[in-house]
Amino acid sequence: MSEPLRIGLVGAGPWAQLFTGPMLAASPDATFVGVWARRADAAAALAATHATAAYDDLDALVDACDALCFSVPPDVQADLAARAARAGRAVLLDKPIGATAAQAEALAAAVDAAGVVSQVIFTNRYTDAMRAFLDEACGFDAFGGRASFFGNGAVPGTYFGTPWRVAEGGLLDLGPHVLDALDAALGPITAVEARGHPRGLVLLECEHAGGLLSQAALSANTNQDRSGLVVEVHGPESRLEYGLPLLPPERQGAEFATVQRRIVSELAAAVASGMPHPLDVHRGLHVQRLVDAAAAQLRR
Repeated sequence: MSEPLRIGLVGAGPWAQLFTGPMLAASPDATFVGVWARRADAAAALAATHATAAYDDLDALVDACDALCFSVPPDVQADLAARAARAGRAVLLDKPIGATAAQAEALAAAVDAAGVVSQVIFTNRYTDAMRAFLDEACGFDAFGGRASFFGNGAVPGTYFGTPWRVAEGGLLDLGPHVLDALDAALGPITAVEARGHPRGLVLLECEHAGGLLSQAALSANTNQDRSGLVVEVHGPESRLEYGLPLLPPERQGAEFATVQRRIVSELAAAVASGMPHPLDVHRGLHVQRLVDAAAAQLRR
């Protein structure tokens, strides 16, 4: 039987406290080696919560691990994950994988040059509900679709209202979820048109390979009770629908636990086999390019 994957966590902010820290600590497929963060006190507090070590030197954590998980702002992640990849470590990335497509391209190049495994935490893609939805969408007679994602991560003072989210708004934070889901359900997005404002409401219209069309609305500046990603695929006779906000609370909790378990188990399997994960750095780069294209239109 293979040894558990030795994995460290880079970052100790809200997402690390809520999701990635508990995920690594609970995984039967990994040994949670320790935490490094730009704020030593935050790293120490998170490490103590999960009975692991706090590192004051990132290179020391890299040396102690087989893989690194990142829960830091996108521009910081792009630089530090490339550094870990160059050291020969697998990287478990948050989305977006960089603040810009240029940063994402540099990270993908570093991962490719090092030949290491990469995986992106598009959280919805690890749920049972999303995987069943996408399996059904593969054989569905669709002519298009739509998606929405509303949240409050860009509202100052909220749990996820961190400086980069407040500054950038919903497109950079929620856009990757929306675009990845539509792309997976309806085929590769070949063009995107955007209207609105990143710190308000963003409307997207996408053209997919084969001529299918989709629309999306997103905002990270709203305090709605039922926030989250909702995706619909429409055909002449019926439609398919995915959305955790549409599920009862107990089902949402079960899906949350499934996602945490599945992310680490699939990373460990990819590292053991050396086979690329479907949601690797290149998937992250494809989605980042779409986000950049939309952002350029909003700036105009």
